[in-house]
Amino acid sequence: MSSYKHFLVTLAVIAIVLPSVALATEYKVGDNAGWTVGFDYANWAKGKEFRVGDKLVFTYPVGAHNVFKVNGTTFKDCTIPPLNEALISGNDVITLAIPGNKWYFCGVGQHCALGGQKLAITVWPALEAPAPAPSSANGVVASGFLILIASIISFAI
Repeated sequence: MSSYKHFLVTLAVIAIVLPSVALATEYKVGDNAGWTVGFDYANWAKGKEFRVGDKLVFTYPVGAHNVFKVNGTTFKDCTIPPLNEALISGNDVITLAIPGNKWYFCGVGQHCALGGQKLAITVWPALEAPAPAPSSANGVVASGFLILIASIISFAI
C-alpha cells in the first residue's frame, strides 16, 4: 500500500509541475549532425522560435571542437576569445536566459572562419501558459482539479 501512496503523491506533483516545464524546448544544435564543420547552422535555425527557458545542446567529440558564446562583432570576425571561456565537454548545454540576439562558434583552428561552424539566433521571451477565459465553468473545472489533487495527496498521507 505504501508504494501506491508514493505513486499518488508523485502523480500529484507531476500534475502540478508539468504544465510549466512542458513549455521549454531542448534543441540539439545541428540535429543528427551535431556541432561540426561544414554544416549550415543558419539554415538549421531558420524557422525555429527560440524562447527564454529553451536549451541548446552542442554535441561533438571531446577535443575536436568547442563552443564559445560571443558578441556580434566577435562572431562576424571569428575572433577567438581566451580559451578558458570555451565550453569543452562535448555535450554542452546552454539555457537561454535572456531575450535578444545570441552568437556561438567553434574556436578550434579555422572551424569558424572557413568551416562555417557558427550559430546566430534570436531568443524571444518565454511563452506563458495560456490563461483560461474567465467564466464560471472554468472556475468550476479549476476548483475540481485542485480538489482532485488535494484528495490524492490526503489519501496518500
